Amino acid sequence: MIKIILLLLVIFMNPTFAGNAKLGEAKFNMNCKQCHGPSGMGMASYPKVSGNPIEYTIDRLKRYRAGEEIGPNSALMIMMAKPLSDKDIENLSAYLKEAKK
Repeated sequence: MIKIILLLLVIFMNPTFAGNAKLGEAKFNMNCKQCHGPSGMGMASYPKVSGNPIEYTIDRLKRYRAGEEIGPNSALMIMMAKPLSDKDIENLSAYLKEAKK
């Protein structure tokens, strides 16, 4: 019984299950779509951000939010990520994992 409870805790504490993709889509369309394009497919010098593992996207957005420079568009990404809550980041990551045109 304890093994089952532990397994359920691991499953439901995993960030993969934490985000709300619908809320993430709304936030993406409001804040990110202008640069990253429809469904995060990338535009001009802005990279494709869809299809990445949830953990990767969470890590990147939290690093930008902390002010870390990662790539050529870091200044813009830092500015955009600063106001994001942990929940916003989880939601965006859930949406972007499966985003399609």
